[in-house]
Amino acid sequence: MKIYKKMLAVLLLAASVTGLKAQDAAKDTVIKGQVPTIIPGRWPAEKAHAWYNQYKWLNGADFIPSTAINQLEMWQADTFDAATIDKELGWAENIGFNTVRVYLHSLAWKQDPKGFKQRMNSYLAIADKHKIKTLFVFFDDCWNPDPKIGKQPAPVTGKHNSGWAQDPGYIVTKEEDFAFLKNYVTDVLTSFKSDKRILLWDLYNEPGNTKKFDASMPLLVKVITWARAVNPEQPLSIGLWRWDLQNLNAVQALNSDVITYHDYEDPDKHLRVLQMLKSHGRPMICTEYMARTNNSTFLNSMPMLKRENVGAINWGLVDGKTNTKYAWNKPIPDGSEPEVWFHEVFRKDGTPYRQEEVDLIKKLNGK
Repeated sequence: MKIYKKMLAVLLLAASVTGLKAQDAAKDTVIKGQVPTIIPGRWPAEKAHAWYNQYKWLNGADFIPSTAINQLEMWQADTFDAATIDKELGWAENIGFNTVRVYLHSLAWKQDPKGFKQRMNSYLAIADKHKIKTLFVFFDDCWNPDPKIGKQPAPVTGKHNSGWAQDPGYIVTKEEDFAFLKNYVTDVLTSFKSDKRILLWDLYNEPGNTKKFDASMPLLVKVITWARAVNPEQPLSIGLWRWDLQNLNAVQALNSDVITYHDYEDPDKHLRVLQMLKSHGRPMICTEYMARTNNSTFLNSMPMLKRENVGAINWGLVDGKTNTKYAWNKPIPDGSEPEVWFHEVFRKDGTPYRQEEVDLIKKLNGK
C-alpha cells in the first residue's frame, strides 16, 4: 500500500500544477513542496492522442543485439553488427513485434559523430525493413558508472548486465560537461527530428538510479530543455520507474508528451499503477516489464496491457552478452542456465525460450 500512497502524492502534485505558467527552464533543482520545473513546448494531450491513435497497438522489446554487452559495443564502428541486428529484428517481426527501445551512448557519438549517425541510419533502415519503429534512449543512470570508449569488457559469467554502461555515469556539474552533452543531444535530435522510422525519444532512463536520487535533476532538466529547443516531430518522454522519487517523477511526468513507465510487478499491482498513471490523460507505453521470477510474465501481463491500450515493451529479445536471462541480484557463477529465465524471448539460435509465450504474442498481434 505504501508504494501507491507515494504514487498518489506524485499524481496530486501533478494535478496541482495543471494550468500554471511554465517555470524558468534554467532552474536546475526542485525543492520539496515547490512547483516542479515545466519546460515550454509540451504537446497538448489532444495532439498526443492523435499521434498514438495512428498506430496499431505498440508492442515489442528493449533491444540490443546478442553480440553486444552494452550500448558502446552496439554503436562503435568496430563492433556495430548489422548482420545480427537484421537477423534478430527479423525474429521480432515474425512474432508480431512492431516496436523496439534502443539505447544510444554519448561516448560513441563523441568518438565519431558522423559515423555514429551513419550507423544510426543503418540501424533504422534495418528496423524499418522489418516494419519496426524505434524508441531511442539518450541518458541512463543504471549499472556501471565509468563507461570508456574502445574495447568493452567481456561478460561476467552468470551475472545480469555485468557490462552495461551508464551515460554519462557521473553526476554532471561542470559547464564543459553540460556543453558536450548538449552538443550530443542537439546534433542527434536535429539530424533525425523528422525521421518517420523513430517513434519517440526517451530522454533519460531511470534518472536517480544507483543512489543518485535528486542529484540527477540538473541533467534531467537540461536534456528536456535541449530537446524542446530542437522541437522534433516525434514526441518526448522520460519514463517513470520509482515512485518515491517524487521531485524527479513530477518533472518527468509533467514534461512528457506521452507517459512512459517501468513495472516489473505482478499484473494486479501493475494494473493499479497504470490506472493511476492514466489520470494524466495521455497515451501510455510501458517501456520495461516482464521479469518471470517476479511474476511479471507475457502470459499474465501482456494481455492486460493490450486490454488497457497501453504499449508493451518487455526487457530483452535474444539471450546474449548482456546475460539478462539471469536475475538482477542473483548471479549464477558457473554460468549454468537459470531454472527460470528472468528476461529474453529467444535463445541464440532463434528458437523461443517458451513456445507458449511466442504463441500468445503472435495471437495478440493477429499473426
